[in-house]
Amino acid sequence: MDGNGRWASRRSLPRVAGHRAGAEAVRRTMQAAVDAGVEVLTLYAFSSENWRRSEDEVSDLKGLMRFYLERELGTLQKEKVRLRLIGEPAAFGNELYDRLQQAVAETAGNDRLTLVVALNYGSQAELAGAARELARRAAAGEIEADSIDIGALEGLLHTRDLPPLDLLIRTSGEVRLSNFLLWQAAYAELHFTDTLWPDFDEAAFSAALGEFARRQRRFGGR
Repeated sequence: MDGNGRWASRRSLPRVAGHRAGAEAVRRTMQAAVDAGVEVLTLYAFSSENWRRSEDEVSDLKGLMRFYLERELGTLQKEKVRLRLIGEPAAFGNELYDRLQQAVAETAGNDRLTLVVALNYGSQAELAGAARELARRAAAGEIEADSIDIGALEGLLHTRDLPPLDLLIRTSGEVRLSNFLLWQAAYAELHFTDTLWPDFDEAAFSAALGEFARRQRRFGGR
């Protein structure tokens, strides 16, 4: 979800206004996913690199997270959306982390859509963490180094209990993955759009799904 800052700048608004508009795009996209029968929707909400932003902007982002979590919890329950988190959200502090965990627990029984929110997430750090754990197990004699394969590493990723990634959408005209689901995107279809995230809506989501449906899926060169 990229382009909040540029959206605000083009309207001579503060960056926080772009983040607020981006949060509304989250609501629209989640509802579009529910209506389309999507099984899992993963949103890159806060990367591990976002800590480099100004202290005020990070504070605004955390405040928005708290506000929209409180406001949208009822919608998650109504639409039977299960909330999941990936990344290291504990870095946001005990109060916000506890609220996030409470929302995860309260929506655990919902089964219409799994909404995965990546918070303080970076794919390279995720892969490094999995590699460290495999190295630790091998050094401790818990596994044989020669037994380490794709499945062993994949089983330690944050997404290990989620279905394979089919479609990855990148907004705002940037044509890169920016450290998001690098392993998981190995055979995913990629969709790049010039639309800034705050302007992303049901029509844009439907267009991405339509393009995905028209592609011939190939795996491993087949």
